[in-house]
Amino acid sequence: MTVSVLGELLITAGLVLGLFVVYSLWWTNVIADRAANRQADKVRDHWAQGDGGTGGPGALDTKDGIGFLHVPAMKNGEVLVEKGTSTKVLNDGVAGYYTDPVKAVLPTSGKEGNFSLAAHRDGHGAKFHNIDKLKKGDPIVFETKDKWYVYKVYAVLPETSKYNVDVLAQVPKESGKKKPGHYITLTTCTPVFTSRYRYVVWGELVRVDKVDSERTEPAELR
Repeated sequence: MTVSVLGELLITAGLVLGLFVVYSLWWTNVIADRAANRQADKVRDHWAQGDGGTGGPGALDTKDGIGFLHVPAMKNGEVLVEKGTSTKVLNDGVAGYYTDPVKAVLPTSGKEGNFSLAAHRDGHGAKFHNIDKLKKGDPIVFETKDKWYVYKVYAVLPETSKYNVDVLAQVPKESGKKKPGHYITLTTCTPVFTSRYRYVVWGELVRVDKVDSERTEPAELR
């Protein structure tokens, strides 16, 4: 009798655990993607209105998002970019730019620095799930209302401490760079399904294309 009850409890526990895994790895993606799509639609509506969402010509920062990240190697379409890297922000299925501990330099500022971003690798949209597919020379494109910022990957760090904030530096020396420039950094958790370490990809700006009336994508995205 005791063995039978124990067996039933183990089966029940297994089912509960299985449902939790399904929720964590599938349903949170569904919910996050829906939220991200709603926000993305708002951003593109603001752009269509011609004011960037904040009342100024070509304005970048809106309450809904600042632009879209396109990374062909990750095969995840366009990723909305918002301000901040808190769990609350990233759980909505977006990428967020760092405001702490090292503040990201937005590409539209024209200033040299590091446009550093984070996103989940599993669950909640998992926008950087395939970050390990990126290799040197691959394009990373950031789309704003008026410009396409085209970067090329030049360095990858498969594993580092989650406390290693040096990877976010304005001059990311861990990537091999020694002089100021226009950089982009993608960060996420690793290994998959854990948050033990961080996976880092660095890119450098190679050109800026002006958005035309048809919003023709750069060659790297066609």
